[in-house]
Amino acid sequence: MGQNILDFLYKTDDILYFPVLIIIMTIAGLYFSFRTRFVQLRLFTESCRLLLEPSEDKSGKTVSSFQALMISTASRVGTGNIVGVSTAICIGGPGACFWMWIMCILTAASAFVESTLAQIFKQKDKDGNYFGGPAYYIEKALHAPWLSIVFCIFLIATYGFGFNLLCSYNLQSSFATYGFYQANTVNLFGNEISIVSIIVGIILMVLVAFFMLGGGKRVVKFTEVLVPFMGIAYVAISLIVIVINFRNIPSMFVEIFKDAFDFKAIFGGVAGSCLVYGIKRGLYSNEAGVGSAPNASASANVTHPAKQGLVQTLSVYIDTLLLCTATALMCLSSGAGRNADVAGAQYVQDSISTVFGSFGSVFITVAMVLFAFTTLLGNLFYVDNALAYINKKKMPSKRFLDIFHIICSVVIFLGTMIPMDAAWAAADITMGGMTLINIPACILLGSTAFKTLKDYEKQKKANKNPVFKASDIDLDINELDLWK
Repeated sequence: MGQNILDFLYKTDDILYFPVLIIIMTIAGLYFSFRTRFVQLRLFTESCRLLLEPSEDKSGKTVSSFQALMISTASRVGTGNIVGVSTAICIGGPGACFWMWIMCILTAASAFVESTLAQIFKQKDKDGNYFGGPAYYIEKALHAPWLSIVFCIFLIATYGFGFNLLCSYNLQSSFATYGFYQANTVNLFGNEISIVSIIVGIILMVLVAFFMLGGGKRVVKFTEVLVPFMGIAYVAISLIVIVINFRNIPSMFVEIFKDAFDFKAIFGGVAGSCLVYGIKRGLYSNEAGVGSAPNASASANVTHPAKQGLVQTLSVYIDTLLLCTATALMCLSSGAGRNADVAGAQYVQDSISTVFGSFGSVFITVAMVLFAFTTLLGNLFYVDNALAYINKKKMPSKRFLDIFHIICSVVIFLGTMIPMDAAWAAADITMGGMTLINIPACILLGSTAFKTLKDYEKQKKANKNPVFKASDIDLDINELDLWK
């Protein structure tokens, strides 16, 4: 019975990504890129400037553009940057790196569109806080509240369960390289489970529950400090490994591009090719077009929706072009052996240990702890928004949220004890369901985002600080709560 369930998950995962999602994401990325004249590249400098723009609200009660970026980046930046990339290279091949880069650039345009739409159709609660996301622009602009509910169900399944199962699994797997991991096991459900996994699961469960029971504002403050620090430290260590192994850099790039364009091998086994693994793991890592980041984008207090759309393109770049690339180049330049047996944290630990010895394994474990923790907190921030929508756009009672967060914390504990393939398949499938709803919705509403971008650029050319009014792009104000 259990094996049949696993087989069903694996087959569904394969079909969902090839050909369905790969085709949809590629078409959407190209469409948004050409219609915005490659806004993700053309206005890169402006995106960086907006990141440092001070908040319009001096009271500090609302979420700033930078804070919204940190929330979305906290969810994007996580164990996928380490384990996901490693898995893609070990199983799919080094060419997976190239396809991650290509999809990153294309889907950054999707990130702009979805986050801009989230800002346009956001709402304001009685305390002055903003909220929104795909559920709201699907309901308001497409007039399909039933589809919004389906999207929210997928979001809760993805971020409350699928991603959290995978995240906790990835974290505990970083301990597998240590001798004490294999030396202390117990038989549970017919499988040998390391006692270390159980201990890690318990600690992680308790910590996440503690932070989530403390309220959402604590999440914002915590991630704003921790995300930049952990990202910079990881990139710095990766660069040291790459520089020390600089002689391997030319052959490393040859290997990446040779494998990426080995179409005979790709089409000989598409589901397990570098093309599919690069796209799957890239999407899992940066989440562009999935519909998660717009929930954070909607919370930002900005004068123009395009501002947050532009800022969110940076989150995709930070995740894939910076952190995922750091992992890929560090591993490939190190010369460490790779195969399916070391796929995951171990390949990264083996790579960094070629320079730093035993400290390398410890550093990756610490990085995994930080990445996993912020990812888990960011994931549950999104879940709260989805619960609010289903609850007639009102945040459920504190009692309900506390119980739900405790359940999610228990799921995190269970994730440390499931098989790797099952964890990845569950995350891929639930995320795929969100994407299949969000991307078509964004395509249907794309013209609104394109007009908003033109309005922003028009005001910038007039040396103004862009301020958005719905009437300027002929939006129906009856569909909006703000921007009137």
